[in-house]
Amino acid sequence: MSVNKLKTVAGVNIPDSIIANQATELLLEHGTEFLYNHSLRVFVFASLNGKRNSLPYDPELLYVSSVFHDLGLTPHYSSPNLRFEVDGANAARDFLASHGLPKEAMQLVWDTIALHTTIGIAEHKEPEVALMYSGVGLDVMGEGYDNLSSAHREEIISVYPRNDFKNRIIPTFFSGFEHKTETTFGNIKADVCAFMIPDFHRKNFCDCILHSPWSE
Repeated sequence: MSVNKLKTVAGVNIPDSIIANQATELLLEHGTEFLYNHSLRVFVFASLNGKRNSLPYDPELLYVSSVFHDLGLTPHYSSPNLRFEVDGANAARDFLASHGLPKEAMQLVWDTIALHTTIGIAEHKEPEVALMYSGVGLDVMGEGYDNLSSAHREEIISVYPRNDFKNRIIPTFFSGFEHKTETTFGNIKADVCAFMIPDFHRKNFCDCILHSPWSE
C-alpha cells in the first residue's frame, strides 16, 4: 500500500504520538489505501473547520477518531449484528483502553465515531464529535466545500487523492454491511442498500407501530 505520511498538510499538523502512529498502523493493516486517504482527508478537513470556527479540540483524539471511523466496514472489525459505526467505535475504545486513557477520552472518541453519520445530532455535541461529522460531510457530500480555499483543496487532494471517490465510496460502504442490512434501519445507510440492492425493502417505522403486539 502506497500512502503519504506527512507531518503537516494544509497547515494542519498530523499527530505523531505513539497512540496516533499505532492507530495509523491499524488502519494500514486492516483498511485499504482508499480508506486511508479518505480518513486522513476527514481529519484535515475537520481540523480546518475547527480552526475556522475557533473551536477548542484535542487533535490526537480527533485523529484517532478519524482513523477508526470507517474501520467498522472492514472484515477484521465488522460484527455480525451491529452498525458499522458502532463496530468502529468499539474498536477505538478498546484500542485507547489498551493505552490507559481515561474513560472520558474513550467515551468522547466512541461518540465521535458512532455518531459520525447521525444527521441533526452530531453537530450539536462536543467539538470533536461535531468536527469529524463536518469533515465526513465535506469529503463525502461536499458540505462546506466553498469554505475551503482552492490552495488547501488542491494540496489536500494531491497528498490524499480521491481516486474516483464518488463512484467507489457507495460500494465500499455497502461491502461493510451487506451481510447485515438490517442495521441500516433508521439511518442514512439504508439509502446505500436501496442503491445497491434491486427491490430492497426498507424496514418502516410506521409499520413497526401499526404491527406492534398491542391489541388496540
